[in-house]
Amino acid sequence: MSQFFEVHPQNPQPRLLKQAAQILQAGGVAAVPTDSSYALVCRLDDKAAAEALRRIRQVDEKHHLTLLCKDLSELASYARVDNRQYRLLKLGTPGPYTFILEATKEVPRRLSHPSRRTIGLRVPEHRVTQELLALFGEPLLATTLIPPGETEPLNDAAEIRDRFQKLVQAVVDAGACPLEPTTIIDFSGDEPQLIRQGRGPLARLGL
Repeated sequence: MSQFFEVHPQNPQPRLLKQAAQILQAGGVAAVPTDSSYALVCRLDDKAAAEALRRIRQVDEKHHLTLLCKDLSELASYARVDNRQYRLLKLGTPGPYTFILEATKEVPRRLSHPSRRTIGLRVPEHRVTQELLALFGEPLLATTLIPPGETEPLNDAAEIRDRFQKLVQAVVDAGACPLEPTTIIDFSGDEPQLIRQGRGPLARLGL
């Protein structure tokens, strides 16, 4: 049975976020708000939690999981970028963008794309998620909360609790989120490649 944390979207209660962070630290999976719908998150280096996250979404190892980072200072540990890529990343962070980047050896091989050695990275522009990441002290592994067999992400925390309370250990309710997914841009090749147009406008990146 999942624990339900109802937090203020602009001034989230630190006590509640600390409890959610403790659940994640102990190997739990949580549903959290972002600037583009709710997401499922877990500890980066917890193999069992990552497998549980994939089972809930019913996706295989070829599905890109994303690192939710507090800011770009955490980037160098997990991805290789050149100066041009870094300038583009700075333009899009924090914001509703997911960047596909070449993974470093710090990223467990089971978490990167099996054939390409890439990882998704994003810095969400949502106060609750930002403060949770700051309390947690390291990036979280994430995937958009789209129920198996459906195409739209979930936006209502009460519905998430009703449908997933036996599968996730925590739900952080900060009210409704935007229902548009992130814009995904692949930076692992010679030129940036648009994979999915979502909430983040390309013009913000100068692309």
